[in-house]
This record gives sequence, structure tokens and C-alpha cells, in this order.
Amino acid sequence: MKEQILGKFKELFGSEGDIRTYFAPGRVNLIGEHTDYNGGHVFPCALTIGTYAAARKRDDNLLRFYSMNFERQGVIESSLTDMNPGKESIWTAYPKGVMWAFTQRGMDIPNGMDIVIYGNIPNGSGLSSSASLEVLTGYILKDMFGFDVTNQDLALIGQYSENNYNSVNCGIMDQFAIAMGKKDHAIFLDTSNLEFQYAPIHLEGSKIVIACSNKKRGLGDSKYNERRAECETALAELQKAVKIDNLGQLTEEQFEKHKSAIADEVRVRRAKHAVYENQRTLRAVEALKANDIRLFGELMNASHVSLRDDYEVTGIELDTLVEESWKQPGVIGSRMTGAGFGGCTVSIVENDAIENFKKNVGEAYKEKIGYAADFYVVEIGDGPARI
Repeated sequence: MKEQILGKFKELFGSEGDIRTYFAPGRVNLIGEHTDYNGGHVFPCALTIGTYAAARKRDDNLLRFYSMNFERQGVIESSLTDMNPGKESIWTAYPKGVMWAFTQRGMDIPNGMDIVIYGNIPNGSGLSSSASLEVLTGYILKDMFGFDVTNQDLALIGQYSENNYNSVNCGIMDQFAIAMGKKDHAIFLDTSNLEFQYAPIHLEGSKIVIACSNKKRGLGDSKYNERRAECETALAELQKAVKIDNLGQLTEEQFEKHKSAIADEVRVRRAKHAVYENQRTLRAVEALKANDIRLFGELMNASHVSLRDDYEVTGIELDTLVEESWKQPGVIGSRMTGAGFGGCTVSIVENDAIENFKKNVGEAYKEKIGYAADFYVVEIGDGPARI
């Protein structure tokens, strides 16, 4: 991919000067969904698919962007002085948002840039193409201009830019998983304080298979912000009855004891998911440490049921993919992953069952939904890098 993106860069912007190439991964969350903004735990990993860039500094303030995924849009021109938080809707708002966020931290960017982007994450799939682009942009700025920032800083900057420039009230998980990715390891992250540990993933004759529903969704126009607000209201109600800072601090027993403090039945279910999903994630990581992949799979399945029934973020596409997956021999666990409302499922499938899994689930999905799903057998990769 490096040669293709370099070739496109030189075709558009010329071959002179210091052209550098970069990569940042996408991510998939194995378990722990909609817990990251509720002070809970998540268990994501970086993937070997992601976003590539070729970039070169300019001697003026001009920003020229080109995406090989949106070639019809051509070169999109802007400048370092043309920043419009909350008012941009095209894809360049993500890299520009990160540049803006750097300046908000007192790191002034002295030069404009020419940047060519290519991503092999399915757009709108829920595998964090936007967070991948954010971390990639941060890494480019760090490398090009020598900013003293860690990869963890890049995650926080990416989240800040998405919250404040793109008006999406996301948690930290996506950017953190991408910035801190480690090959063959998932990241067990406590989102309340950013304490984390790497957990080796030994799937014992199985692989991670991602099924993309091909139902496009955007976080900003989904009910994501609504779910977050429901949890914040439920937390405020619970805080009148129990001393907590976030929903992630509650056990299932504590939640059941105090849930009557929540005035609305819908908010009870939203909070229940956040509490129970956090506890499932804790148990799932312990199961992996004990090499109990079967229990891990059962917890994945339970996660999907909770996301479907209590959090209501699945929909017919994701439910069809998961329910058909559960029917297949060799499937250890399957659940939706990401924010929901479209996007992807993640399944752990025994190696010798993968081809039949893709065929059977794919056929059933197309028959019911009317269009095809795409399947990706993925590997766990490293974080951002210059390539």
C-alpha cells in the first residue's frame, strides 16, 4: 500500500521534498460496549487494517487533502487559519480537528501540509475509521514537527477533537486502542483513570471474524449522544442514593439495590447495561487469563443480548448477523461491536469452520436484509507508525 499512496501523492503534488508515509490501525472491541463514557472497562485491540497517509510539509499555511477513498471529491483545500469547530461536515473535519486540538494545547503548527489518505477500513463500519484518521493525523504532526507528545496524548487529543470539533460525544476507547495497540494483545482499559494492561490473545485454533453489515451509520446522527445523556441522567439519580462517581463503580448487586432511585424505566435499562457490561468485561478478561475461551464466548453472547434488549443499539442488521452466527458450528461467541445502529459484528470462530461460517451467515443475511454483508478474518496489530 505504501507504494500506491506514494505514487498518488507524487502524481497530485509532485515528488520533490521530504515525503513521509504513515499507518494507523482500526480497532475492534472484543467486549465492553458503551462502557467507556460510563467509567467502566473496555477490551479492544488494534487491527492490521487501518488508514495510510503520505504527507509533506509546505512553506505556507495551505492544507491540501486528498482521499483515495473519495476520489470524486478531488483535492480539498483549506488552511491552518480556516478552522470551524462544529461547522464542518466532510471527512477533512477529522484531520483538521486534530490540528486545531494541537493548537488548543499550545502546540502551534508552523507549516501547512499536503496529505494523501487511503483507508482499508470499511467506511461507517464501526471499526473506527474516524478515530484511526485522528490518531494518524496526530502521529504525522508529532513526527513532522517534533511535538513532545506520547501515544496516550494522541488518544486524548483525538477524543478532544472529536468531542469539540466534530461534535460527537465519544468516549476514549477508540482512540486509545488505536494509539496504544500492540500486536497479538488486547488492551484491558479502565476508562475512569486510563490505567491499562496488555492481555495476550491466544485463541487456540480460532480467529476473529468481523462481519460488516454494510448499513452505514454516522455516530453524530445516530442515537449515540442520546444514550450517553440517558446514562448521565441515570447516574445523577443514583448519586442521590449511593456515593459513586460513575456507573462503572457499581456491582450488579449494588445496582439492583439502588436502581429504584432512577425515575424512568428506560433509563433503568440503559444504566443496567452499563453496569452489567462492565462486570461482564471484568469476567471475560479473567476467563482469557484462565484460558477459558468458551466462557469468554458466552460473555460475548450475553453482551449482545444486553445491547439489543437493554441498550437498544443493535437493529435488524446486527441482530441477524449475530443470531445467524450463533447457529453455526464452531462459533465460540458473537456480538455487535462499536456504537451500534449498523456497523459490524465480531465473532470468534474455529479455523476449520470459518469458510462455512462466512457462506451460511452471508446467505442468510442477504436473504433477510436484501443486500450482502462483508467478512474479514482479522489479525491483531500494532499502533501508529511511520512506514
